[in-house]
Amino acid sequence: MNRVYVCSCFGITETQVREHAAAGACTPRQIASASKAGTDCGSCVRRIQSLLGRGGCPRRELLDQGAPALAEFDVPESAAPPALRKAA
Repeated sequence: MNRVYVCSCFGITETQVREHAAAGACTPRQIASASKAGTDCGSCVRRIQSLLGRGGCPRRELLDQGAPALAEFDVPESAAPPALRKAA
């Protein structure tokens, strides 16, 4: 498997950033909260921004209402991205 690292400090891959984004992380700060990426040297923040793009956030409406972006969803745990599944 070819892993493209975004954050060398914490070993966070593009795939992990995309999984967090799919789960509702809309900003580099929210990615940092979910994975620590961007919280050490900061050299990956621009790359994270480019991965997030300028498109709409799938959970923007909830954010605008003050709800947490990374709240649990009403989906089976098996459908959640691997990085977001609860440890057994």
